[in-house]
Parts: sequence; structure tokens; C-alpha cells
Amino acid sequence: MFELIKKFQSELSVSGGENTLADVIAGVLEPAADGISRDAMGNLTVYKKGRHGGKKVMVAAHMDEIGFVVTAIEDSGMVRVANIGGINPVASSYSPVRFENGVKGVLVVEDGTKLEDISNKKLLVDIGADNASAAKRRVRVGDFCACVPMLLRLSKNRVSSKAFDDRLGCAVAAYAALNCKKPAFDTYFVFTVQEELGCRGSKPAAFSVMPDYAIAIDVTPAPAAGNPNKLTVKLGAGAALKVKDSSVICSPMLVDRLAELAEEKKIKYQYEVLTAGGTDTSSMQIAGTGCHAACISIPTRYVHTPVETADLRDVQACADILTAFIAEGVEE
Repeated sequence: MFELIKKFQSELSVSGGENTLADVIAGVLEPAADGISRDAMGNLTVYKKGRHGGKKVMVAAHMDEIGFVVTAIEDSGMVRVANIGGINPVASSYSPVRFENGVKGVLVVEDGTKLEDISNKKLLVDIGADNASAAKRRVRVGDFCACVPMLLRLSKNRVSSKAFDDRLGCAVAAYAALNCKKPAFDTYFVFTVQEELGCRGSKPAAFSVMPDYAIAIDVTPAPAAGNPNKLTVKLGAGAALKVKDSSVICSPMLVDRLAELAEEKKIKYQYEVLTAGGTDTSSMQIAGTGCHAACISIPTRYVHTPVETADLRDVQACADILTAFIAEGVEE
């Protein structure tokens, strides 16, 4: 599992620019796939034929990450950027960033900006250029950048990095695709695009697959010190089975089935109830005539910062529950 995370984590994959990561995932899963395809938006679908006909399962994990796009290059050589997705400007300030073409820089705040006035409009990237001409030889308006990939092992089980949202989900889905030799039903592992911009990629993908059962794999906020938001999902307590968030109420039948499998396989799990946020689950649930939809969430601290932190035992628990469901299916 850790090797999958490390391989996927090294790629830059800002919303709208997921092709490089899609290539890596396709290369990893090609030996285990009965078919691989991409649609016009860039969603990558890995298909595995099931033992029983008639039913279809869709698994969704999004490839995109939050990041920045160049909006202007100033006379000083500083690069003005705008956010792509839900950026916390305070958390992201003074971080190293990398552009798709390999150029590196540091994300800084306009001189003289008070702490309480820091916003995405105040962010610039210093790429070491003395003037606009020098900067334009290295980057251009419309280029994407994101925090430099890193994977820091804090302890035996705790790891920290940017973009665990949703590189961890991609690793979980890939693990299930590799380790379930023969699914119960035809299964479509879809690595979606532009989730951070409103679940855009999963919408056409779900209408293409038209699943009977759908499971999203994504992260969910876990508390650190203080827990001011009264979050109940805990790091190290196992996979989080979503009951609801602001965009979806999950299928009780499917949530119960996932919990049943976790009990049978002695896999640690907990329940997740969120009053805000959403995932690709909602897109799949309402595609066509609708389907049974659920989400297996990975508890993660400091979501949408450069130091998202997770417990590898939770990640493995999510992968084990998903693999069990793909292998055994459900009887209604």
C-alpha cells in the first residue's frame, strides 16, 4: 500500500491537468484490467469483468488536487496566481511549489499584508526571475502549479503530505483492483477528474457506467488537538463508513453491507456523519435512474493543507473493506 501511495504522490495533478497521474495509474493497473479507457474530460476507467452478469459496480476516486493557475506576470518577475479549488491561503503561504513544466518557486504573500488580510488574491509565486521577460521564459499565463510533492513518515503508521485528498483514495481503489482477481459483478474503477471543482468528472462518468452499486473513496476530516469542530471520526480508528454529508445520504443497505463485511473480516471501522462537504458519491447516486451509493472515507487531519496527515492502518482498512465488497458483492 505504501508503495502505491508513494508512486501516486510524486505526480502533479491539479484539477484540469490530471493526465500524468492517469498515465501512472493506467500503467500500474494494466496487467490486472480487462479494459482501460478515458473519456473526453480525462476520467480514467479500469474495467474488471465479474463472475455474475447483470449488475455493475462503480468505484470512484478522484485524481485531481487543489492548486494554482498563473493569471499574470508582473514587471518585477513575480508570478500572480489564482486558486484552483478550496485553497486555505494561510496554510499554503510560504510553501515550495512546482509547475507542470518542472519550474520551481515559492508561494509568498504580497509585502505589507497583515495576517488577517491574507487571501488568495494576495498570493504570488517567486520563481527567482529579475523581471517579467525572464519570468515569461519559464512560465506563462494559464500554467498550473501546486505544492512540491513530499511524503513524510512521522512514525511507523502516521504519514504526512500534500494531496492525500485524494491520492490515498486512488491508492485504495488501485489496491482493490490489483488484489480482487475476479469481482462478483462487472466493476468499473473510475479515477475521476475535477472533483475539487464541483465533482465535474464523476457526473459524465457515472452516466456512462450507469452503476447499480457505487462506492466513492475519499478523505474525511479527522480532529487534531482541541477538536473545536467536534469531529467524531478519529485517526487510527479504522475506515470511516459515510452515513451522510451535505451532498448525499448514503444507501443504508450498502452502508450496512460494508459494515457487515468489516465485521466478518475483523476490519476496524467507524461511522462518518458530516454537516458540510461532499464527494463523488452524490454524482453516482443520481445518475440515470439512481443507484445504491456509499462512500468509504479515509480519516485525514489538516485537509487541504500541504501537511495532510493520515494513518496507514486506516488506509489499509479502507482498502480491505473495498476489496471484500468487490469480491463478494451484495444480495438484496
